[in-house]
Amino acid sequence: MEPSLFDAAEQDAAARVAPLAVRMRPRTLDEVVGQQHLLGAGAPLRRLVEGDAPLSVILWGPPGTGKTTLAMTIARSTQRRFRELSAVTAGVKDVRQVVEDAKRALGETGAQTVLFVDEVHRFSKTQQDALLPSVENRWVTLVAATTENPFFSIISPLLSRSLLLTLQPLSDDDIRTVVERATSDPRGVDATVDDDAMEFLLRLAGGDARRALTALEAAAYDGTVTLDKLEQAVDRVAVRYDRDGDQHYDVISGFIKSIRGSDVDAALHYLARMIEAGEDPRFIARRLVVHASEDIGMADPSALQTAVAAASALELIGMPEARINLAQATIHLALAPKSNAVILAIDAAIDDVRRGLTGTVPPHLRDAHYEGSRKIGHTGYRYPHDVPGRVVAQQYAPDPVVGREYYSPGDLGVERVARERLAGLREVLRGHRTVVAEDVTQGFRSRTPVSTEPPATSKEH
Repeated sequence: MEPSLFDAAEQDAAARVAPLAVRMRPRTLDEVVGQQHLLGAGAPLRRLVEGDAPLSVILWGPPGTGKTTLAMTIARSTQRRFRELSAVTAGVKDVRQVVEDAKRALGETGAQTVLFVDEVHRFSKTQQDALLPSVENRWVTLVAATTENPFFSIISPLLSRSLLLTLQPLSDDDIRTVVERATSDPRGVDATVDDDAMEFLLRLAGGDARRALTALEAAAYDGTVTLDKLEQAVDRVAVRYDRDGDQHYDVISGFIKSIRGSDVDAALHYLARMIEAGEDPRFIARRLVVHASEDIGMADPSALQTAVAAASALELIGMPEARINLAQATIHLALAPKSNAVILAIDAAIDDVRRGLTGTVPPHLRDAHYEGSRKIGHTGYRYPHDVPGRVVAQQYAPDPVVGREYYSPGDLGVERVARERLAGLREVLRGHRTVVAEDVTQGFRSRTPVSTEPPATSKEH
């Protein structure tokens, strides 16, 4: 049935009151900003549209990167019917109803249907199973969107029947293009954006076009968007922060030095400043991982595990949720006992190598897993597991660095125990005793320091 004039007028009215982000949705693939790795000549989505193949896809990426837009554009560009379900509200009955309608349309008129499922990771296994026959038989072209890692949130049969495409956060240039288009297109807002407001919009967006357009619409009420109007509209102060200049380096320096100085509150302040200013959270995570070994090291070996876990969580769930993981890592590292023994050890070893103190590997340590190795002197290795304590006196280092001691544990945290353990190991390796004291060995294995106070007497290594 053809739409009536009343229906058309109703649609026009709805379009006029729709949010700016909806009004500015691209109508063709050529209007899509960003994601050129998926849209360039010969790229997967371009082939999908231009080849008109009913191939189902899963779009994985952060919010505001164009997942819904791409689904609608695929449907529009290929003249297919478009149906949308939200995994938040739809159930198995809704899925089956859409599929039955698609099968009917395909059988009666040959019309293909694009089924867009937003937040598909929220579907239960049963609901995802209900999609399988329609994907398998190509009754619909499924375009499923998720912000979570699909390998954890989507069932394997659905993954194997779909093309997985990863969307990237939009760059600052992409967001700028989106904003400029929204202020010049008849569908957008009749406003100009000054330079300070534009920079704030870019930081505020954090790669999310929808967030940028929502903020722009809230501030564009009288034709000029200024920084003050944006701050009032989004109820958020613009953090003065130049991601490529002094502020970038000063704030990250203050962040790391606050952790090193064990001031957890100052460290959290600088973390919050970077997050609010739109700093790349991956940069923050990388600095935490480095700091965990550089300034804590073996004083608390679990600090590195926490930092790496926070970086992994960031990749898995993204921002803003991952701010909690970054904060946890920051707190752990700030409270941990500190030691720079790890970086001093490796740098000392590297310095010796650069000065030519290398030498050959001792003969008894060289590879002996081939016939004839004994004939060239590759013998004499003593297997540590054959003796009590699992440590034997033999030379491991090349001659030029025999006796060099690179690692000098501190006297805090786990390194307090490591210090005692290392002293015993060196005595056995040099033949001064036959076995490491059992109490020291057990203490190190438990990683439980007996005290954080310095020992009364200590032997320098």
